[in-house]
Amino acid sequence: MKILHLDTNHPLLINQLNDLGFTNNEDYTASKEAIESKIADYNGIVIRSRFTIDKVFLNAATNLKFIARVGAGLENIDIDYAQQKGIALIAAPEGNRNAVAEHALGMLLSLFNKLNKANFEVKQGLWNREANRGVELDGKTIGIIGYGNTGKAFAKKLRGFEVEVLCHDILPKVGDTNAKQVSLQELQEKADVLSLHTPQTSGTLGMINATFINAFKKPFWFINTARGKSVVTDDLVTALKSTKILGVGLDVLEYEKSSFEDMFTSEMPEAFQYLINAENVLLTPHVAGWTIESKEKLAQTIVDKIKSAFI
Repeated sequence: MKILHLDTNHPLLINQLNDLGFTNNEDYTASKEAIESKIADYNGIVIRSRFTIDKVFLNAATNLKFIARVGAGLENIDIDYAQQKGIALIAAPEGNRNAVAEHALGMLLSLFNKLNKANFEVKQGLWNREANRGVELDGKTIGIIGYGNTGKAFAKKLRGFEVEVLCHDILPKVGDTNAKQVSLQELQEKADVLSLHTPQTSGTLGMINATFINAFKKPFWFINTARGKSVVTDDLVTALKSTKILGVGLDVLEYEKSSFEDMFTSEMPEAFQYLINAENVLLTPHVAGWTIESKEKLAQTIVDKIKSAFI
């Protein structure tokens, strides 16, 4: 079986696949069209988010048996069409769930304790103690939307705090000892903090909008380590300005390209200009699941799943 690798990953991925008897070729620079011209020679591809695997690509891939994405989601693949063609789809949400959970918790604690703001001020020679008085996590209610791999990992991280953890998911009976599953209405009524852990689907695009935000009974803090396009940034900024949202940690942005490697190439949106200047906003460049350890875990997960399916 021949596998084409379209993005660089941890070397263990190719090394172990070689040991298992697969033929591995690499092409990290050719255009999508150039890849399409030769993809019929391959039985599998390994990709992160370099480009979209659409119908044109899949029609050219006449011998493809699997697509493995070294990441949590599959939104850059035409899932329905791939499944119609009998192509197995492999992802690795287990590989970076701990990294995402730690990042989300770090963002939350940094916002509560104004660490980013205080750090900047002290480095500027300012010693503002009262203006940097923090808020404690204990006693708060944490709401998690999307209770899969990363949602569960985040709830597990919260076990050391005196907090109530609620979760909401489209699937029934996913709650556990770390989080009580509730309706969206109950979560919006009780939560002091909302952490988003949903995949990008037609149902989650733009879900965090003005109507959604205003349904919360209390002002709340918002963390998003999931997908940027789940948030209407203009509505988020409006809520920050009105203090309906008290602070925000965003590892992902609405403006990201589908490859996640860059943001916009046109003029910077007004809402983003507000975010980069707001003291109660933390921004990171889609790196929540991007640790040294997760790079290895993601690769190992993909190897294990390919081995299980095809050996």
